Amino acid sequence: MLREILAITGKPGLFKIVSHSGKTLIVEELSSGKRFPVSPRERVVALGDIAMYTESEDKPLGEILDTIYTKENGKKLDVKEIISGDGLKAKFEEYIPDFDKERVHDSDVKKLFTWYNLLVDNGFTKFTEEEKTEETPTDASEIEESESKK
Repeated sequence: MLREILAITGKPGLFKIVSHSGKTLIVEELSSGKRFPVSPRERVVALGDIAMYTESEDKPLGEILDTIYTKENGKKLDVKEIISGDGLKAKFEEYIPDFDKERVHDSDVKKLFTWYNLLVDNGFTKFTEEEKTEETPTDASEIEESESKK
């Protein structure tokens, strides 16, 4: 899901991949629905490829967004109030207590909270993909049984 949502350096907001041809992507801005081509020279990153630093291991952005969504009961964050109140890092620590305070900057947290709001505004409720598990037969009798059903 987050692999189809892009951040483009130098452009505010988030974008959804609509199609691609050759080296050019056609994207749609989530907030306005405006479509336009993205050239190969522009720096584009899928949200599914982003992780944030923690003291133990890097935490995928999807897991962080799911945590925020759960703790906020699906409600948007008031980023302006957070900035003027306890601060971005203090609020982020409520969600990810072991984040790396030296390598995660206020601008990173502000961008994360802004992206979270954009995604919630656009109907996203789940940010990680559940692993698909396929039942596989474990012994010879189950294999024969599954083969006979085909």
